[in-house]
Amino acid sequence: MVFAVRVVAMTVNSWGCVGQGSALRSSPLFHAGCEPPPPDRHDGPVSFYDEIGGEETITRIVARFYAGVAGDEVLRPMYPEEDLGPAEERFRLFLMQYWGGPTTYSERRGHPRLRMRHAPFPVDPTARDHWLKHFRDALDEVALPPEQDQQFWDYVTHAAQFMVNTMET
Repeated sequence: MVFAVRVVAMTVNSWGCVGQGSALRSSPLFHAGCEPPPPDRHDGPVSFYDEIGGEETITRIVARFYAGVAGDEVLRPMYPEEDLGPAEERFRLFLMQYWGGPTTYSERRGHPRLRMRHAPFPVDPTARDHWLKHFRDALDEVALPPEQDQQFWDYVTHAAQFMVNTMET
């Protein structure tokens, strides 16, 4: 009986994993923590926050939205602060957390309590429509893929309607 023996050069990487060249990457040990996963590998579902481009995209949306609010005769008076910067920062952090990004908003401010925080301001259907116009402009400017744009728009239209607290103008 004759046995053939195949000699393979084995390598040990800096994490102590043993493998043979590219076979190391396909080894179960590779994915068990011997070295970091390849950059394109994800350990679970990708958040909507990541799908749309994360902080950069949300920052652009919120900046464009507040540029519209700054000159809006209906919405601007609802902001008690002279500088819209703090409101912009709060909204940016809220949207980042809502869509699956960092939880900085809750760490700084606690539960969002959106209706409670907006209760002092008369939000009527006209204010809602102005708010939505500026948000639509912001979404159009960043040009998300249609599916993500629709998901974002569905959320903001629902949220805007939820904020209406008076029918008096």
